Amino acid sequence: MTRQQQRHLHLGLCASALGVAALLAACAARPPAPHAPLAAARPGTLQACTDLATRAALPGTVYTSVTDVPAGTVTVGGVAMAAPAHCLVQGRMNERTSPVDNQRYAVGFEMRLPVAWNGRFFYQANGGLDGVVLPALGGIGGGGPRSSALQMGFAVISSDAGHAGSMGPRFGLDPQARLDYGYNAVAQLTPMAKNLISKAYGRGPDRSYFGGCSNGGRHAMVAAVRSAQQYDGILAGDPGFNLPKAAVAQLYGAQQYAAVASAKTPAGQPDLQSAFTPAELKLVADKVLARCDALDGLADGIVSNVRACRTRFDIQRDVPTCAAGTRDGMCLSAPQKNALANVFKGARNSAGQPLYSSFPFDAGVSGSNWREWKFASPPTRDAGAVAFIFSTPPLADRPQGLPFALGFDMDRDAPRIAATDGVFRESALSFMTPPDAANLSALRDRGGRMIVYHGTSDPVFSSDDTAAWYERVQAANGSDASAFARYFPVPGMNHCSGGPATDQFDMLRALVDWVEQGKAPASVTASARGAGTPVPNAEVPANWSPQRTRPLCPYPQVATYTGGDTERASSFACRPPSP
Repeated sequence: MTRQQQRHLHLGLCASALGVAALLAACAARPPAPHAPLAAARPGTLQACTDLATRAALPGTVYTSVTDVPAGTVTVGGVAMAAPAHCLVQGRMNERTSPVDNQRYAVGFEMRLPVAWNGRFFYQANGGLDGVVLPALGGIGGGGPRSSALQMGFAVISSDAGHAGSMGPRFGLDPQARLDYGYNAVAQLTPMAKNLISKAYGRGPDRSYFGGCSNGGRHAMVAAVRSAQQYDGILAGDPGFNLPKAAVAQLYGAQQYAAVASAKTPAGQPDLQSAFTPAELKLVADKVLARCDALDGLADGIVSNVRACRTRFDIQRDVPTCAAGTRDGMCLSAPQKNALANVFKGARNSAGQPLYSSFPFDAGVSGSNWREWKFASPPTRDAGAVAFIFSTPPLADRPQGLPFALGFDMDRDAPRIAATDGVFRESALSFMTPPDAANLSALRDRGGRMIVYHGTSDPVFSSDDTAAWYERVQAANGSDASAFARYFPVPGMNHCSGGPATDQFDMLRALVDWVEQGKAPASVTASARGAGTPVPNAEVPANWSPQRTRPLCPYPQVATYTGGDTERASSFACRPPSP
């Protein structure tokens, strides 16, 4: 019996048993029985490398370099990572000249095909504005290159998503480049990669996985809907699935910080960095901990019960108010409190309508990553992205940088992210966000699985937004989507890593075990990176053991202390949050 026939039988029996046609919809809303795990991938051995260059590529694809790479190290961001012997294939797809801006475009990529193959394919979705083909190693989720998909034996692809980084955000002047960045590069590269794998190993991948963090997490969320038939497992980290809205919120934040800035730049503009000193933000973090740290049963510098903290912490009440002219890091002025309260409440227009999500107050507000995204990013990354990529038509004629951020009108300009015109026929909200994001039925019905994780101190993409998305997924699946999709908040973690957090974990192995063995992750163990690790987290508090571990729990459960060694994950259990 096919899956569709089973569903029709379920609906018919349910309606017959109830005898009330009005309850048919209620029966339909019940989640289907969990699928058995998909068959495990079979190992294979690389059969061809350098001669791949002589074999016909798919139409529109050019292999520019095919080389054997011996086992050794690959450097990413100044960090050397071990890599097994593999075949490196570099190339480009769909090369063209834009009729709009007369620039040359192509979808650049590289694939790394290990000699000892585990039978799996991993699409490495990269972050930011893309534009650079990063080494195709395959991140596992969590901070630090402890291991990678390539080391695990995956064939891995990486891409620039259809434009050169040297263009900055100006690729947004070309309509097709916008679509490639949003979703089309993935759609084009996936069959090309599977075809190349078939030529290299004599067969295609048994199982295919997709993963990334930040904009890579957005790519993953989009793939879960648009490419559900192509992937068996989806790993989405700190997903900016509402990226255009989040970028507008960043500009809103810049306007709030400018209003309380105490200094100016050499150009005479408000210096956003002067809005809050590091000591002042640490004060806020300390007051959050004072109110919320022990809600999980242990005062350990981690706020696990974010939901309860929402009602326990009040910035107006719990942070001292400075006397006029005082700024010693022991208090905040009333305008400073209002600015932070507005940002954490979420960007709004003059009518009070929300433009993006709220953010949870958390200890990571004192992190350097939080500070960089909030104060340095709006006039650089976000202003350019909103002006050239997310606005229709592009706002290329306006002064850029901080003047753009401060001059952006939340009433007049924010609606441009939903606009179209004769040249740009898809809005930013259409090409950047997953269509009907809570509808994962295609992934679910083919037996696919999805893991999402998000730092609760992420300063740019809100974990509140991700929690709300997961609640919609739950509602669409009879109030329980845990059979195929789980969301893991990471307390204290900033954007994809860092902050006062246990921010190193391996979500990819957990996803593979779930897809291929049916082992649903009841928790994932995370550690705090200390001295001696490849990328030490300098913001791990000094009184934490470098060997500290904690369980990351599937939402809405929280890690609750049950007794024993306070530095070990085994002393905690995932339980429903206390009110």
